[in-house]
Amino acid sequence: MGIAKKTRNLGHIVEGKAKETTGRALGNKALQRRGKAEQAMGKMKQAVEKRRETFKH
Repeated sequence: MGIAKKTRNLGHIVEGKAKETTGRALGNKALQRRGKAEQAMGKMKQAVEKRRETFKH
């Protein structure tokens, strides 16, 4: 997995966690859901890149 893609995917995970935590603290369910969705997107993309890397070798 390229370092740029890995960093971007981890950025989605971290940003999503921040949004979820902020949403929970403020009682904002929409922000909390967006944070969870962003985390899931980052984790999914990271898994896809790992699979892609497995098939390259």
